[in-house]
Amino acid sequence: MVNEKRIVDAFMEYVQIDSPTKSELEFSIFIKKELEALGFDVTIDQAGEKCGSNTGNVIARIKGDLDKESILFSCHMDTVSPSIGIKPIIKDGTIYSDGTTILGGDNKAGIAAVVEAMKVIKENKLEHGPIEIVFSIYEEGGLHGAKNLDYAKLESKKAFVLDSGGDPGQIIIQGPAQDKINVTITGKPAHAGVAPEEGISAIMVASDAISNMKLLRIDEETTANIGAIEGGGATNIVTPEVVVKAEARSLSNHKLDAQSKHMVECFEAAGKKFGANIKADVERMYGAFEISADDEIVALVKKACEEIGVKPFTDSTGGGSDTNVLNANGIKAVNLGIGERKPHTLEEHLHIVDLVNSARLVLAIIKA
Repeated sequence: MVNEKRIVDAFMEYVQIDSPTKSELEFSIFIKKELEALGFDVTIDQAGEKCGSNTGNVIARIKGDLDKESILFSCHMDTVSPSIGIKPIIKDGTIYSDGTTILGGDNKAGIAAVVEAMKVIKENKLEHGPIEIVFSIYEEGGLHGAKNLDYAKLESKKAFVLDSGGDPGQIIIQGPAQDKINVTITGKPAHAGVAPEEGISAIMVASDAISNMKLLRIDEETTANIGAIEGGGATNIVTPEVVVKAEARSLSNHKLDAQSKHMVECFEAAGKKFGANIKADVERMYGAFEISADDEIVALVKKACEEIGVKPFTDSTGGGSDTNVLNANGIKAVNLGIGERKPHTLEEHLHIVDLVNSARLVLAIIKA
């Protein structure tokens, strides 16, 4: 029942509406009207005022005609840069950008799948229970839309997030927690040629700390990375200040606590060694989640996958998504593979068959 031409046309239209992170207003207005035309009661919350976007999360609800529990479908509206002026191209059953921008399948493929499923329901007058939809803002860079979502507007206790790069059939049941670690190292300036011994080089302190740090792949559940080092200028000045930006992730909150503590302690030890001041801030961006492979929500998705002839499989991920935040707010959520290929790159692409199967999966979940 999914109309391939219609969903492809919709996706092509969606990605050509610019919606870079924190500038999702035009797309939010567009998609709100689409959902209203399908019979949904739609509001836009005030999340943008809290996190710096020019609009809020789109929250939609339709009552349905069956006495079933409400379920939620969630995707995000924002796209990573470069995403201004996307020009989608179809070649051999696959949608690409023209190579100057990302495509925007992350996450407008999910949005297209959800909206197409709702169009099929309406035109075929299919019976269903209550359905809620959240299209969030500012997901990229911190899950800020989901963090500031007005959860009082939601009734659902089960959610299906369509935002993973695996094949349709992938069910993400475990995702990591993440810490952002920002460190400011304050040393002492001095003339590098006349009296370098009078200075304290913040760069040397940072180098010493990082050289003693466990980084990149720590174990099968934990990673850590130094992302940026900022400071210094003229070569004839002993650098007095450096800012280091880092992160750590783990599927285990306990392991993440230990890794972040280790990284901070390395900076503090180096500061003590050289006589520099260390200011370290650790922010938990989101917590880990884990859903049992035997959970009811997983069984429901597996049943839906079998209904449409795709192979279901459970998986874990090293990336964060709105799934983390929904689980933290009492809504049991899994992230579903929709075939986002090479997201966040100029080579991003999407197979049309995956787009169609994603919409078919949404329909099957509603039926299940």
